[in-house]
Amino acid sequence: MRELNDFFNDGFGWKCRHCAREAGSATSGDGQRSRIMTEGESESKNPELSNKGLAKWDDPAHRYLICPNCGIRELADPK
Repeated sequence: MRELNDFFNDGFGWKCRHCAREAGSATSGDGQRSRIMTEGESESKNPELSNKGLAKWDDPAHRYLICPNCGIRELADPK
């Protein structure tokens, strides 16, 4: 896979560089619930992922990635 400008893959999926940078600058220990209570088998009906910058495919051919948080879109597979 080639290097992308707006996304990177650390082995757990494509992530938006811009949103990851913003999330990294946020302070931890801000009194919010832990990840275990907000992801996976939490008691909430609407669990929220701790990484909102996790990209998804924007087309059926899996060529374009899009960040659902900020909306950045990039061609990932230039066939």
